[in-house]
Amino acid sequence: MTADHAPRAPLLQQPRVRILGGVILLIVLAVAVWLWVTAGRESTDDAQVDAHVTQIAARVGGSVLRVPVADNQQVDAGAVLVEVDPRDYQVARERARAELADAEAAAIAAQTNVPITSTTATSNVSNAQGSVEQARGAADAAQKEVDASHARLATARARLREAQANAAKTARDVERLRGLLGKDEVSQQQFDAAAAAADAAKAAADSAASQITEAEAGIRVAESRFVQARGGQQQAEAGLRTAQTAPEQVAAMRARAESALARVKQTQAALAQAELNLQYAVVKAPQRGVVSRKSVEIGQVIQPGQPLMALIPLENVWVTANFKETQLTNMRPGQRATINVDAYGRREFKGHVDSIAPATGARFSLLPPENATGNYVKVVQRVPVKIVLEAGQDPEHLLRPGMSVVPTVYTK
Repeated sequence: MTADHAPRAPLLQQPRVRILGGVILLIVLAVAVWLWVTAGRESTDDAQVDAHVTQIAARVGGSVLRVPVADNQQVDAGAVLVEVDPRDYQVARERARAELADAEAAAIAAQTNVPITSTTATSNVSNAQGSVEQARGAADAAQKEVDASHARLATARARLREAQANAAKTARDVERLRGLLGKDEVSQQQFDAAAAAADAAKAAADSAASQITEAEAGIRVAESRFVQARGGQQQAEAGLRTAQTAPEQVAAMRARAESALARVKQTQAALAQAELNLQYAVVKAPQRGVVSRKSVEIGQVIQPGQPLMALIPLENVWVTANFKETQLTNMRPGQRATINVDAYGRREFKGHVDSIAPATGARFSLLPPENATGNYVKVVQRVPVKIVLEAGQDPEHLLRPGMSVVPTVYTK
């Protein structure tokens, strides 16, 4: 049998097949070992160090007098960062103090006037009531005097008529006796008696006429007094009505006192604001941190709200890891993690998952994607996960915000 017709070895016994099978077996074993080793952990290189970045801004404007800090300088809480010229705010404070003193003095005067006004008003009411009663009595007395004068006038007129009648009768008697005297029918004595009676009657009539004139003059005087008494009564009643406005006057005085107190509170608030503005002229560090991005210089005129520098507290840093949504199946807060930092030769830090963001990073972007329009292409989204470092691992504060890291979270 020739060599070309020699029998072949079985396929599994051929060297090449054995080598290929060994390689495949090794690959399967390697994959199994890798799956076993990486099971229960999730890792990503889309992660960086984060920290609070506090923008320091001025709350008042003015010219900068002093900037005692420099970029990348460590400062403690309460350290002076910027000083603004305080002279304008000192003047405003003194003006507010003067206005407060004036308002307090006005308030004291207004409060003092309230009881004085109340007492004076009560006294005025009593006096006015007394004056009204007195004026009414005087008016009544004047009215009675007028009535009495009219009565005297009526009596005088009646007496005048009686006297005139008597005078007329005695005059006729004299004329009648005068004729009889010429005939010697009556004596001279009878005629003289009749003439005397006539003269007496005429004198009585003249007296009655004088009494009428006197009574009329008395009426005019009495009426004048009555008019004066009525005027005094009306004036007293007007004074009483004015005095009876005492409650309104007291209420107005109390309102002025309350307004003065409100003015005091207003000036107190203005003084407090002036003192705050004077304090704001010195910008201090709210916490311990490192100064960065300083943009203020001595002599610069700044405005309220203008950013001056940033302050970063390196004592409190964490890692923000953007895991794929498919990696969050078993991830929970509290799970341990390791962080490898690129800047320090993959130095490893220990930490734990603090929290998982409530939305994907795309939802917080300026223009979030709108999947309900156009052609839809499914893209695996990433969710920010906050990983907090264990305490005491970075005493030198080597970790800085923005550094790239590779975190690994152990989900089992």
